[in-house]
Amino acid sequence: MQLTHYTSNFERKKFPITVIAENVTNAPNIGSLFRTCDAFGVEKLVFCGTDIPLDRKMTKTSRATEKVVNYKVVDSAISTVTKLKNEGYSVISLEITNDSQALSTFSFKNNKPVALIIGDENFGVSPEILKLSDATIHINMFGQNSSMNVVQATSVALYEITKQLSIK
Repeated sequence: MQLTHYTSNFERKKFPITVIAENVTNAPNIGSLFRTCDAFGVEKLVFCGTDIPLDRKMTKTSRATEKVVNYKVVDSAISTVTKLKNEGYSVISLEITNDSQALSTFSFKNNKPVALIIGDENFGVSPEILKLSDATIHINMFGQNSSMNVVQATSVALYEITKQLSIK
């Protein structure tokens, strides 16, 4: 028998993960980030930038998860990431670079909270944030395209992070 939202028995759990969305401004993507962060028990979601649409278009895809996910909107990604780094977070950027490591081979430390940085839909994580990062990870791609939608990529990364943190 298929379970419904009301009859599923998943364990509710929060992970020490903060997702930093640097200049993610597409309303459907923002709504989907709320759903993804709720699904993976993310502790906090931070939108960095100006003109972050938290409107009807966003709520159409969020399915009311904006009411249960701890989030905030700030102007500066740099100051937010610097603050988290100073607080002992492991700052991990999700981006393809010359020296990024495959998500599948990266080991997340269980004793440190994670700040997962995701970037602008068109330009990715900024060079300034990449310099602040403790590590940069990417998702191996096997098709013609070299990247995927920011929310899809975030979902894949959060799956791996929470899987590792659950085992340790």
